[in-house]
Amino acid sequence: MEPDLFTAAAEDRQEKDPASSPLAVRMRPRTLDEVVGQQHLLRPGSPLRRLVGEGGGGPAGPSSVILWGPPGIGKTTLAYVVSQATQKRFVELSAITAGVKEVRAVIDGARRSSGAYGRDTVLFLDEIHRFSKAQQDSLLPAVENRWVTLIAATTENPYFSVISPLLSRSLLLTLEPLTDDDLRGLLRRALTDEHGLGGAVTLPEDAEAHLLRIAGGDARRALTALEAGAGAALDKGESEVTLTSLEEAVDRAAVKYDRAGDQHYDVASALIKSIRGSDVDAALHYLARMIEAGEDPRFIARRLMISASEDIGLADPTALPTAVAAAQAVALIGFPEAALTLSHATIALALAPKSNAATTAIGAALADVRAGLAGPVPPHLRDGHYQGAKKLGHAQGYLYPHDLPGGIAAQQYAPDKIHGKRYYEPTRYGAEARYADVVERVRARLRGDPPPSGDGPATTSS
Repeated sequence: MEPDLFTAAAEDRQEKDPASSPLAVRMRPRTLDEVVGQQHLLRPGSPLRRLVGEGGGGPAGPSSVILWGPPGIGKTTLAYVVSQATQKRFVELSAITAGVKEVRAVIDGARRSSGAYGRDTVLFLDEIHRFSKAQQDSLLPAVENRWVTLIAATTENPYFSVISPLLSRSLLLTLEPLTDDDLRGLLRRALTDEHGLGGAVTLPEDAEAHLLRIAGGDARRALTALEAGAGAALDKGESEVTLTSLEEAVDRAAVKYDRAGDQHYDVASALIKSIRGSDVDAALHYLARMIEAGEDPRFIARRLMISASEDIGLADPTALPTAVAAAQAVALIGFPEAALTLSHATIALALAPKSNAATTAIGAALADVRAGLAGPVPPHLRDGHYQGAKKLGHAQGYLYPHDLPGGIAAQQYAPDKIHGKRYYEPTRYGAEARYADVVERVRARLRGDPPPSGDGPATTSS
């Protein structure tokens, strides 16, 4: 790390008074062997082991890595361990506050450090998905030439949030959700460890089970809730974090869900499955439980938007606009009135005709892409709006559909490897029955089959 004056003062205070730091900070591992979970990334010879100096170097030195996973499962912790264990110069930036200027300053410092002292630099960049394309581009020379070893963390899918050149120059490491056993071990260590609660309180089995439920696989959330429960118990002069003390310390949503023996995501899952099954009354019941528990209405609205595409799709093309409108309304009005909007959307989705054809279509297409069935774009479809494109044969022979009867040209659009593949298989439920008829006519025209006598343009209009 290269802390400034204020950071150094804060770290000095935390060293002299460890209790001033949150429990989640105090319980951060100091070596890779103390890391909870993620064993698939910690095997001997892994990139993370090599980053902390356990073997590797020279022309086969450790590559830059991108850590992808949800909050609270150890991305920052792994970077912190590297900073503690490695003899390399370690610099930390957050994409929330840093920009190209700060990145270039780190790179310049890394080159000076390497040239003058032979000391390599590790750059930890948190929330890399918040960087624009131009900001991510500024990292490329340093990563490609290994002026820095980049450790980037993101909660967003890097295939959508990180530019391809940076992905190709880095190893993508996917962090897995922490299991209950992982969290149980962490909680028990926090109770006794001198850096944690130092044996000041105990945690009975029912309270421990409650903590595991409300943590949802998030180590930070588990430790934060434990610290709150321990504080509540100690304030009352108790040496045991009882279930009652814990419930008093955590938020209302967790209390309501867990008093009924439910996990947070169990109720959300039941809501979506009830909508999928067209049981409007069951869906409203689970919606009511989430509302009464104090659940974030935006979370509910997000689940409804997903359901509209996943389970209804084109069987009712109004389902997604209804869910999106509900999400926008909920963000504007909040509870308690948002309950009416969520009820409106839930009823509409539950009673809509159902189709998962859009879900299975993209799933099949993604499976082929991941299996390597991609191939080059056909030459006639490539961009022809630049000098020299014609010499390369790009955009030559392309048939403009608007110039043809019916608005469909009999030409190949897919790459050779998947030409003729059928991903979308529409149902005949609701409005999708119309799409089922249209897609067959369109596919026939694309193949060059002659249209049936009297067949008009193959469109989706009625």
